[in-house]
Amino acid sequence: MSLYMLDTNIASHIIKGDIPVVRERLVAVPIQRVVVSSVTQAELLYGLAKRAYPKGLTARVHEFLIRVKILAWDKEVAVFYGDLRARCETAGVTLSPLDLMIAAHAQAIDAVLVTGDRAFNRVPDRLTIENWTLSPGKGHEDI
Repeated sequence: MSLYMLDTNIASHIIKGDIPVVRERLVAVPIQRVVVSSVTQAELLYGLAKRAYPKGLTARVHEFLIRVKILAWDKEVAVFYGDLRARCETAGVTLSPLDLMIAAHAQAIDAVLVTGDRAFNRVPDRLTIENWTLSPGKGHEDI
């Protein structure tokens, strides 16, 4: 049974509710199979801090974070990160440092990375991606 690690952009769409198909895809998966990296948690909290913690958005972010399992970025994930970063550099692939950390985390736990970010398509092998911003049945296509 696959785990689904939500990238920050997908978590943001869930929180905002701006793309209905994302929420539809989320409710179709048992919640115990949905996780986020502590890196995504940090990015969401940074977004709140830079906006001076608007009341409504802050409440929605916290409601989201209490409903999904947050996985710590730990020393085992660091091993995957080192390998992934080296493979990306060799292949000429550049990702932001936080995107690399999330990708490595998904690889380390053998999770499907749920993202709408096309940059992840360039990651060399061993990364399974779904784009929940697409209609069901199209989530495995290039994003």
